[in-house]
Amino acid sequence: MSLRSMAKGVAGQLTRLFGDTRVGRFMSEQITEGSMARVRAVKHGPTSLQFCVPNALNHDRAATFSTKEPETLRWIDSIPENSVLWDVGANVGLYSCYAAKARNCQVIAFEPSVFNLELLARNVFSNHLTGRVTLVPLPLFETVSNGVLNMSSTRAGGALSTFNESYGFDGKELQKVFEVRTVGLPLDSALDVLGLPQPDYLKMDVDGIEHIILRGGSRVLSRVKGVSIEINDAFEAQASESERLLREAGLTMISKEHAEMFETGTEAFRRTFNQVWSRR
Repeated sequence: MSLRSMAKGVAGQLTRLFGDTRVGRFMSEQITEGSMARVRAVKHGPTSLQFCVPNALNHDRAATFSTKEPETLRWIDSIPENSVLWDVGANVGLYSCYAAKARNCQVIAFEPSVFNLELLARNVFSNHLTGRVTLVPLPLFETVSNGVLNMSSTRAGGALSTFNESYGFDGKELQKVFEVRTVGLPLDSALDVLGLPQPDYLKMDVDGIEHIILRGGSRVLSRVKGVSIEINDAFEAQASESERLLREAGLTMISKEHAEMFETGTEAFRRTFNQVWSRR
């Protein structure tokens, strides 16, 4: 048994033992509030940020900020200052905050996970970016849909969820542990219904339904200047349709990269890349 598993087991026993007592409830509340107050400073180039790290997952996200997706950071660095960026699948807001601070972007951060939203909001606030980052707690989809967000994790900072579909980023059945009914909107409806500004640049990482979201965004795509989108080449339906829709919008792929760490993962991870598309 690992040290982490042992610690979780002891914590669970203590919670059951003292959870119904006044002292136990007080201690549990202090632990929860204390974990949410923990932050880790991050510096990438001249840009300094700090991120909330209530658990090991978020600590790792902050620790690998410069190395997990260096191609995404290079793309953000290439965006002209004061641009409008839509970050679709913002998670806890690492790249939303970076774009807002490093490039002075106006960022629209789409993140439907109820477990990620608090950290996203905390990260925006703690970096003094409330005036530059707008949170949209809704998923995007092909049509306006009253549907189900299927999630493979309930951890704050978790990923691998999908709206109105049963598969994950690799096209295979998602191992769902939680679900919540919510409303999905097409990209184009985000302009009309929510009154959001047309994005100059679009970043999309939604773990499998990128092609479905692109179907609902012909108007947005026809006017966007550049796109960074995560695509799994092994998921043929996603890869081929995403390419077709982006080309039909007049965009050209200029690069396809991922960090070296992905080469040691499963085939699905080895064949997953951040593609950069540009209007030339």
